[in-house]
Parts: sequence; structure tokens; C-alpha cells
Amino acid sequence: MSDVQSWIKETVTSHSVVLFMKGTAQFPQCGFSGRAIELLKATGVQDLVTVNVLEDDEVRQGIKEYSNWPTIPQLYVKGEFIGGADILGEMYESGELQTLIKG
Repeated sequence: MSDVQSWIKETVTSHSVVLFMKGTAQFPQCGFSGRAIELLKATGVQDLVTVNVLEDDEVRQGIKEYSNWPTIPQLYVKGEFIGGADILGEMYESGELQTLIKG
């Protein structure tokens, strides 16, 4: 496992809720990342950690390999990959995301 893979694993397993995104929670740099932040805020998430993949190409590529998922944003809850913006939207509509976050 490369250093970046180790760092990603450490990040997603040491925080309850981690969103790998383009930009920051305050200033998302793409619509999908912005939508993911809106959905997470709507769940009342308290301990959200965000990682701006635009600041580090190695992390940007590494997270895609780590999850085997080609797009960003990517949400992790308790170390488990949940999905991207579309999946978060579906989970929010069904109430599943709120349950997962509050879990």
C-alpha cells in the first residue's frame, strides 16, 4: 500500500464522517461537491471532515483507487465508502443518509 493509500485509510478510519471533495465545505469547487455538503448539513452532521482533492493530485488519484470509484465527491462513514453525490441524494430522499449519519 502506498503512502497516499495509507494516509487515506488512516483518514477515513479515524473520523466518523469524511467527504473527499473538490474545494472546501465553505467554498465547494464543483456542483456535485456542493450538493454533497448541502445534503450532509441537512442531516445535522456534527463531525464532518472534508478533504479538498484539488490541493493534492496524489490524493485526488489515490482516493479513486482506494474506493474503486471514478468520481469525486466520495463519502465515508465510519471507514466505509458510501458513495458519491447521486447516491447521497437517493439516500437522503429515503431517509437512509440521516439514519447512517446519526447512527
